[in-house]
Amino acid sequence: MGLTRESIRDGIIAKMLAEGPPGFRALSEAELEASLSALVPEDHAGDVHLFGYGSLIWNPAFHFTESAVGTVHGLHRRFCLWTTLGRGTPERPGLTLGLDRGGSCRGVVFRIDAAQAREELRIVWRREMVSDAYIPRWVTVRTAAGDVRAITFVINRAHERYAGRLDDRRTARVIAEASGRIGPCAEYLENTVAHLHQLAIADRHLEELLALCRQVCRENSGG
Repeated sequence: MGLTRESIRDGIIAKMLAEGPPGFRALSEAELEASLSALVPEDHAGDVHLFGYGSLIWNPAFHFTESAVGTVHGLHRRFCLWTTLGRGTPERPGLTLGLDRGGSCRGVVFRIDAAQAREELRIVWRREMVSDAYIPRWVTVRTAAGDVRAITFVINRAHERYAGRLDDRRTARVIAEASGRIGPCAEYLENTVAHLHQLAIADRHLEELLALCRQVCRENSGG
């Protein structure tokens, strides 16, 4: 089951959390709206930029006017968030990407038209902020056309599902062996690396993880 614009608007992620293992609490619509308003007030004027570094690159599911490659400094993408629903199970958790401290990250910055910004950001919030595993934040994104201020989602290090800095072999094995209601964890990694290649974005760490993940898959299949 892939995430679509329609399923996200219908609250599919919140429903998954409600049907999932104990301990998960989805934020209410009122809490999501308050979180969004704290970052982007309802009277905000002008277009809004959003920085994607993982699945938002290859499956944004929101409407945007244009996109460009950009770099955020002081943060790097890492598989640092445990998932027991979308790309894993309680018995075999998976990992998804977050922005963690240090380094830099090249990704995609999307421009959302002012007239659509509120509705489109609500979709993003229902997808990324359904729990408090991420912290929405304004960052500066450097692009070929100049710097822009954009919203992105940074890992919440205080969250119980924060995985910290796992070694690459363990990370690769987790990704290779986990699967959940949205699909295999390895598919998430494959799609991210493939789309980074299409954008001529080099991420040696993810490429090395992918090679290790494929190796684990071959070993598990007896190949």
